[in-house]
Amino acid sequence: MTAATNERPIIDPGHQLPEHASEAHGHKMGRILFWILLALAVALIALLLWRHSKNATKPPPPPPKINITTATAEKGNIGVYLDEIGTVTPVYTDSITSQVTGPVVAVHFKEGQLVRKGDPLVDIDSRPYRATLLQAQGVLERDQNLLAQAQMDLERYRQAWARNAIQKQLLDDQEKVVLQDEGTVKNDQGTVQFDEIQVGYCYITAPIAGRVGLRLVDPGNVVQSAGTITLAVITQVQPITVIFTIPEDSLGPVVARLHQKAKLPVDAFDRTAQTKIASGTLLTLDNQIDTTTGTVKARAVFANKDDALFPNQFANTRLLVNTLQRVTLVPASSIQQNGSASFVYVIQNNIAHIRTIKPGVTDGGVTQVEGINPGDIVATSSFDKLQDNVAVTTGNSGGNDGGAKGTGKGGDKGSKTGSSGTSGSKNK
Repeated sequence: MTAATNERPIIDPGHQLPEHASEAHGHKMGRILFWILLALAVALIALLLWRHSKNATKPPPPPPKINITTATAEKGNIGVYLDEIGTVTPVYTDSITSQVTGPVVAVHFKEGQLVRKGDPLVDIDSRPYRATLLQAQGVLERDQNLLAQAQMDLERYRQAWARNAIQKQLLDDQEKVVLQDEGTVKNDQGTVQFDEIQVGYCYITAPIAGRVGLRLVDPGNVVQSAGTITLAVITQVQPITVIFTIPEDSLGPVVARLHQKAKLPVDAFDRTAQTKIASGTLLTLDNQIDTTTGTVKARAVFANKDDALFPNQFANTRLLVNTLQRVTLVPASSIQQNGSASFVYVIQNNIAHIRTIKPGVTDGGVTQVEGINPGDIVATSSFDKLQDNVAVTTGNSGGNDGGAKGTGKGGDKGSKTGSSGTSGSKNK
């Protein structure tokens, strides 16, 4: 009996394993690969969770500061204006026509000439009228002498009647003759005066001082008495007025100032409302409101020494109704709207704070406000980025650039706009 041995059988390399042994080896390698991949996935997840937790413990970076420009609210004066449209209107305009019939013998003026009152303008042939005047003067002299003769006879009759030399009837008749002659003389005197006026009409002079328009007649033209032919047109240009309209809603403050005997300044601007032409004062208001437009006419007078205002010229007028003294002023660009509420961003320690305000009169980019104090710094830009309690950096030093300036009599210089009352809205 052979003895058992512990030696493992030697497998021949060329000998192939059975099929079930190969499958078991493949399953073993697959499990090893699966566990390796699982370990890598767990490690990756752990790494991501560690990084996330590390980033979560860090504070978020502060938001970048907003760069803005600012202005300083200031105390000053601001004017309450009414901006309206008007027309330059001469104080007097005379269209001169002929009062007599006859040919024009002379034209003494030049087109566009400035004439004084009484300067000769046009001469009409006066010879027929002087001849008629001479006849009337002759009749007057004859009747005056007849009257003198009748008065002498009356005096003689009185003396004779005192001596009882004549009858009373003769004296009475002579008295009536004297009265008749006196009436005839008066009639002759009226005829002479009328003819003198007719002769005077032949020499047409300027009834007012002003500028003559274009020549409308020439020497040799025949004009008719009480005709429709205009010989010359004279317009007074120094002084000159501007007529404009005021809404009835804005009439109260103006009337109140006029009752105080205040001289309200009026500035006339060109069609673009950018260039001031002249300065004057309010002269008067019309005596009734136009019910179709709800406005009342006003007339302002201007010296017009430089002839800057021309008759019938269109003009934009600015009537200074009142001046608000020592109020808080800010640039109008700093005011923001949230529905019906108005607010500004007040900058304190480089932090923007919303401050509700009540805007009033606006004058050329400057607005009178209530709700902030003079010296407060307000933002004037970057409103699309600004919020309450947001850090900012200013683009101008100290917020003085673009500060508000007031306007008014004797106050700081302001720019121009139109506003009415305390609303600051422009009336047209």
